[in-house]
Amino acid sequence: MFDGDLLAERARVTPAKLALVSIETGERLTYAQLNDRAERAASVLLNAGIQSGDRYGLLAHNSVDYVAFFFAAGKIGAIVVPLSTRATEHEVDAIVRDCEMKAVFTNLECGALAPPSGRRQAAALQEDIYCLLYTSGTTGKPKGVMIPRRQLLWNGYNTVMNWGLRDDDISPVFTPMYHAGGLFAFLIPIFCAGGTIVLHKSFNPSEVWQTIERERCTVVLGVPTIWKMLMEAAEFVTAKLDSVRWFISGGAPLPAYIIEAYQKRGVVFKQGYGMTEVGVNCFTMTVEESFRKPGSIGRPMMFTEVELRNMDGEIGEMFIRGPHVSLGYWKNEAATAEAYLEDGWFRTGDLARCDRDGFFYIAGRRKEMFITGGVNVYPAEIEAELVSHPAVADAAVIAVPDEKWGEVGVAFVVARALSADDLGAYLTLRVSKYKVPKRFVFVDSLPRTPYGKVEKGKLRDQLS
Repeated sequence: MFDGDLLAERARVTPAKLALVSIETGERLTYAQLNDRAERAASVLLNAGIQSGDRYGLLAHNSVDYVAFFFAAGKIGAIVVPLSTRATEHEVDAIVRDCEMKAVFTNLECGALAPPSGRRQAAALQEDIYCLLYTSGTTGKPKGVMIPRRQLLWNGYNTVMNWGLRDDDISPVFTPMYHAGGLFAFLIPIFCAGGTIVLHKSFNPSEVWQTIERERCTVVLGVPTIWKMLMEAAEFVTAKLDSVRWFISGGAPLPAYIIEAYQKRGVVFKQGYGMTEVGVNCFTMTVEESFRKPGSIGRPMMFTEVELRNMDGEIGEMFIRGPHVSLGYWKNEAATAEAYLEDGWFRTGDLARCDRDGFFYIAGRRKEMFITGGVNVYPAEIEAELVSHPAVADAAVIAVPDEKWGEVGVAFVVARALSADDLGAYLTLRVSKYKVPKRFVFVDSLPRTPYGKVEKGKLRDQLS
């Protein structure tokens, strides 16, 4: 048994170290001050009748008090449920009912309350649920992933070790903290290492570049959509990046041209991989390997097992096992049984290949693969070729039924001054003819989740 209060432990070890900088308010809190804020947030929860095991929601933008309310869960043994600020009232209500939430906090104010006195709970078990993170629901009803304390801490420490994070690292967080990436990709690992988080309320490209310069940020996480927006900002060519050790992308496949653009600016650019269910950091690579293996997500982290099964040539479905795998889906035995196997393996649903050096490359989602004329086609491969065209800004490929071929591809493309014939001719020189989409739909933008994944269901709706 252990307490599992990461913030309190870090405040005990390095109380005077700068923990959190708020871009919105200008606050600069040490670990001792941030932990005090979390203790006050725990008072708010207790005063609202939240007890050990109760679920409570957070529906707000990134803030110091959001961080405090998140860590307050560990102080009273409650289960925190971050809620998307982009969700509709109907979607939020469905989650509230699904996990029988006791309260939803939208106004996160805790500075005026005194911290609770005395011990509030017995030592926690590693398998106790710390938070529920609901999946985006792009393929169906959102499922609540049960994140135990063991997963939260293991992912943090393993990221520190495998990514080489340090106590002098400074990292901006500008992605929403209701998502696993905002919470666990860098917030928890940086706090494990004793570094500093610079918190943005939301994402603004110019503001992020200014933050990197002013706060001397060293490691920066983003998703492909964000890296593209930062690349297109005026500050991209002038920003001082001498403090940066490396940038890293995750959340969705990263086009090669984005990697090349940042490398030309002299920045080390890595690519990672993770899922809410298995911890958002599962692979690692060195600085040298990031140049030698562009497009790779790296090798599996220490104590992370990865297998490719159901092979189609060199591509297979990726299964992951390790101490960073979550407990399953909240009150959803069918979905849990489908993804969480009895021997500890988690079925990711992602397709990948592995080279002779043990480096993995994502090939797309299993559910997105389609069969045309009896041959498997992977949309991610076609999408990568499309965005390699200098006039194409973004692209996504989906499958539609076809009487002759069974299924064929339809490409949605964000481009300037191109025709379907132009793109068809371009692809014919780069991929086999059967992989070339039978139809091209030109759009102004692609619908994406906050973490960069294309919402392909919405694209299909456009065809109906």
